[in-house]
Amino acid sequence: MSTTLLAINSGKVFLTLGGRHGVTNAVLGSRLVSVPRRSIIDLSYSTHFMDFKGSSIPSSMKKLVVTKLSQNFRHAVSLQTVPVPTPGDGDLLVRNRFLGINASDINYTAGRYDASVRPPFDTGFEGVGEVVGLGLSASAHFTVGDTVAYFDDGAFAEYKVVPVKKIVRIPSAKPEYLTLLVSGATAYIALKRLGELVCEGETVLVTAAAGGTGQFAVQFAKMAKCHVVGTCSTDEKASFLKTIGCDRPINYKAEDLAGVLRREYPRGLNVVYESIGGAVFDLAVNCLAQRGRLIIIGFISGYQTPSGLQPVRSGTLPAKLLQRSASVHGFFLPHFLSDYGEAMRDMLQMCASGKLVCKVDMGDKAPGGRFVGLESVYRAVDHMYAGRNLGKVVVELAAAVESKV
Repeated sequence: MSTTLLAINSGKVFLTLGGRHGVTNAVLGSRLVSVPRRSIIDLSYSTHFMDFKGSSIPSSMKKLVVTKLSQNFRHAVSLQTVPVPTPGDGDLLVRNRFLGINASDINYTAGRYDASVRPPFDTGFEGVGEVVGLGLSASAHFTVGDTVAYFDDGAFAEYKVVPVKKIVRIPSAKPEYLTLLVSGATAYIALKRLGELVCEGETVLVTAAAGGTGQFAVQFAKMAKCHVVGTCSTDEKASFLKTIGCDRPINYKAEDLAGVLRREYPRGLNVVYESIGGAVFDLAVNCLAQRGRLIIIGFISGYQTPSGLQPVRSGTLPAKLLQRSASVHGFFLPHFLSDYGEAMRDMLQMCASGKLVCKVDMGDKAPGGRFVGLESVYRAVDHMYAGRNLGKVVVELAAAVESKV
């Protein structure tokens, strides 16, 4: 018969389980007091313990750590072995199953988001996995075995402690849900708050439309009954864009983007969802319609440069905006977290009803094959910056091995 014990150690209270699996007082010096058995089990403070599937959670894990500030991900980041972290009272310990790759990962490793941060520090923004440990307060909302997603710094790790307030409950640990956390939420909130898609028939240009966030911008603009134009770099991507509702895919390697926009859209673009920067940004400004809105969600063409930027013709920007009563808006997801919960709820409902396509690229066609294991994060970043990805780039971590005990 199993016994549930309340462990009190250095002022912290957590739950542990003893009995059939032989998990006992693994924290030396703890005072153990018998209490009635509970359905929520926190095993996180053991040095070696059993999770909800009966598989062994090790005392150490792998994670990626920024050891040098650089926009070159391979130079900036090292793979390290560290102790598995322990959750606090309001935290969950999540075993990661899928990790998301973002263009901004190299901005983070270059220290561009917070100049005060110095190496070493953790990296990665989003993950999907299973709860394998939790603090006492967290047990009021979650249980071991729940599948969850999160948007939080330091995701590139086998295990991650995440505050409950940053957790999104999901039906299952599938990579499609990961696409919503940053990429989907950026498109949803940016277009809703800044795009003002209230007039049917407006023309919306989405750059990098077949990428992680572009695919969602296309779909949300189409749901708003807009005419959607999307740029991409291959015929395969153009074909994909047609399947998700893009009215005019433009393969800019086969067609002249400026010529197409000038010839086919002489009245201009009502909204531009822009993530490329440099010359593409300049072109988008020149093609804005009267009262057009340009939303900058990134400028990936410059991220690999020392400055992080490609030059733009900003000297004439004020005059161009004034002449058309147009506007340029910047969008950075952490500044819009008050909208995040609503965005996730709506997108999860769309997924459940089959109204939203979440295209995932796990590297099946990449050199070296599928992205599996933390070591493959390096290849996944290279894959995205080579422009080879179709959809959101995702890395898979190996599933836990079932115990034979």
